[in-house]
Amino acid sequence: MNSNDIISKANHWVKEPFDSATQNEIKELLKIDSADLTDRFYKDLEFGTGGMRGVMGAGTNRINKYTLGKNTQGLSNYLLKTFKDKQSKAVIAYDCRHNSREFAQSVANVFSANNIKVFLFEDLRATPELSYAVRELGCDVGIVLTASHNPPEYNGYKVYFSDGGQIVPPQDGDIIDEINNVRFEDINFKANESLINLLGEEIDQKFAKEAVENSTSKTTKNRDKLKIVFTSLHGTSITMVPRALELAGFTDVHLVEEQSEPNGDFPTVKSPNPEEPEALKMATDLADKIGADIVIGTDPDCDRLGIAVRDLNNKLVLLNGNQTFVIMVNALIEKWHQEGRINGKQFVGSTIVSTPMVNRVAEAYGVETKIGLTGFKWIAKMIRDAEGTQEFIGGGEESFGFMVGDFVRDKDAVSSTLLACEIAAQAKNNNSSVYAELLKLYEKHGFYKEHLISVVKKGVQGAQEIVQMMADMREKPITEMHGEKVKYLFDYQTSVRKNLLTGESSNIDLPKSNVLIYETVEGTRMAARPSGTEPKIKFYFSVNGEMPSLNDAVKVEASLDAKIQSIIVECNL
Repeated sequence: MNSNDIISKANHWVKEPFDSATQNEIKELLKIDSADLTDRFYKDLEFGTGGMRGVMGAGTNRINKYTLGKNTQGLSNYLLKTFKDKQSKAVIAYDCRHNSREFAQSVANVFSANNIKVFLFEDLRATPELSYAVRELGCDVGIVLTASHNPPEYNGYKVYFSDGGQIVPPQDGDIIDEINNVRFEDINFKANESLINLLGEEIDQKFAKEAVENSTSKTTKNRDKLKIVFTSLHGTSITMVPRALELAGFTDVHLVEEQSEPNGDFPTVKSPNPEEPEALKMATDLADKIGADIVIGTDPDCDRLGIAVRDLNNKLVLLNGNQTFVIMVNALIEKWHQEGRINGKQFVGSTIVSTPMVNRVAEAYGVETKIGLTGFKWIAKMIRDAEGTQEFIGGGEESFGFMVGDFVRDKDAVSSTLLACEIAAQAKNNNSSVYAELLKLYEKHGFYKEHLISVVKKGVQGAQEIVQMMADMREKPITEMHGEKVKYLFDYQTSVRKNLLTGESSNIDLPKSNVLIYETVEGTRMAARPSGTEPKIKFYFSVNGEMPSLNDAVKVEASLDAKIQSIIVECNL
């Protein structure tokens, strides 16, 4: 889009239906024809793997009352066409971010103006509770206003369908078509307040009870002996996680008080992302001070968690998302096994960029691993497609998210926190630890080591660079990694798996996605995937090796780390 097109597009925002504040914001930018103006209008915000997310402000490439209103009007039009014979229902939640409450109210207004009954949470709530509420209240759609762990200037809009999972094909395409047909002048903001109902304590109690039932075992003792440090990183989890822990019997819980107050500026961290060790530093410092067994921190909307546990030298170490995934899958399957519930009709869910070790853990119990694209909406779809024929045990992905059972159809840091503490309590009862149990899994199934690199590319130029990087990797495939011949190139955009050694090709039976995966004869993997919600491209590495005994753990891990670093250098990353 050239500068004249951008200016023309911006000029639409300096008159009705846009309010005076929005008009003035754009008028000031038009005076200087800045790069900021270009960034605000060179494209429209789109739905990615996690919904729609962006910087707040006026413009088509920003989160604001009007872009959210357009989405909601289009979604309302879709609901009115799809459910002609009944009054549709929507439930709305929001997080701690700036403007989230106001945005949630605006979305509620548009739904109600279109004769859709609305359930609006009375205050900020965890995203998994929204997913739960969709099914519990029999709603056709759910919305949560959140930007997860993005910087403070961001906000976002996630859409859930009637099964409690985020929208997938064909619904997503049909909804986007409706949104694209909406002009800003078509948005109906005139609320019908009689259709807006506030949600509070009753749904909280039900959600907390089900989280405990799905995540804990009746036979586990001494939960009150497990010393836990928890931080909400200024987010919504403070409204539910401490409550759920107490309900489950975990009473020795120590909050990081400086981070317990919800605050959209996230003042004590550079990024409220539990993947990053720095975000959990205040929690780990407190844990060292009091001698805690486990540290848990959640992201602002409480769907992902970071976990730190004691290693064999009693030093706190942060588990990565794949390690947490493996430990939780093993614990859940073992629980089902002990209860006599494994009969060959169960499955766990994973993704194409998550550790292959999960497959080996599940296979050892005769449990299938279904693998989908990145994003929990695909795991939710697995559950929906398998209803009546297979039971879902749990699922996750490498990005620090996990789903315990199917009462929530999205990643859920509430039930995952309970499960992590349950695993830690059981290990402590057996004079073991979470870390020691992980090492036993490596000894049994092989030591799998993963690593992630995110390359940030902002703005128009950055988006073009990411496109070119993916094009180069398609046109000039990597043929060798760390001396290992690359056997397969999986191209999920063309749905083709090509054997680079024989030239043979086969189809990939998954929806199309802009992801490339290289796999060597020895099972080493590298994946490249542009983020659907952030201006970055991600590279995922997975290597593995046998670990003959627990005494070999340090040596094997060092060897695998060196292998990953060698591949990174080879790929000029």
